Amino acid sequence: MNIVEFAGRVKLHGMTYARRLLASAKIRVGTFALPSDWDADDEAFKRQVETLSEYARIAAELGCTRALCWISPAGDKRPYHENFEFHKRRFADICRVLEPAGIRLGVGVRAVEGLRKGRAFQFIHNLDALLLLLNMVGAPNLGVLVDVWDLWLSGASVDSIRALAPRQVVAVHLADLPADVPPAEITESQRLLPGATGKIDCVAVLTALGEMGYDGPVTIKADRSAYESTRRDRMARQAGEILDKLWKAARLTPDGKLAPVAT
Repeated sequence: MNIVEFAGRVKLHGMTYARRLLASAKIRVGTFALPSDWDADDEAFKRQVETLSEYARIAAELGCTRALCWISPAGDKRPYHENFEFHKRRFADICRVLEPAGIRLGVGVRAVEGLRKGRAFQFIHNLDALLLLLNMVGAPNLGVLVDVWDLWLSGASVDSIRALAPRQVVAVHLADLPADVPPAEITESQRLLPGATGKIDCVAVLTALGEMGYDGPVTIKADRSAYESTRRDRMARQAGEILDKLWKAARLTPDGKLAPVAT
């Protein structure tokens, strides 16, 4: 959900009109991208935070209670320690604004090595460093965006997911990695559909999430080039068919719980 565009429609026409298509299709929106640039200067950030509470209220009324953002893995402004403290303050401020509306913030990493080349300062690009930051913030509504593509590229595994507490997982993105490309050469355009190569065992991921009792959104996040068609309806159908197969292979019920094994 683009919450900024949706909020604009709500302001012009009201919530009932703005959500009419979602309601008629019986679609439940899982997440929205955080509409805030926390790397902005103090004055710009303050203005953004002031409007964020309104976006959070509208998202909550829509039933979409999970916001997502990604940490840049490198930059030219601040050394690692200074950047760590900067992100800690900004995430604390953002979570404080989101919390009254019941919105949780999921933070993801970007592990593509090319994103770090030529930058003055390296920053967080793996799960362990991300967890350290989130734990230091200590906000109850702050957690991890488990994007398996980036996490696997950074060296994580199914065991890494099992080590998380259910409350730490805010949202899940599924994709597959190419089988014959060195990790240093992989780009975002090589986000493959789950099961394309089997480098990432998405069934095992879903099984682990079911065992944990995770109850949030699960989304296929592949590059557009990975789909058989660029038409949105066909892309949605193909993604739905793949996710349905993964769901059944992981023995999950429609509400995401583990199904009992037949005797």
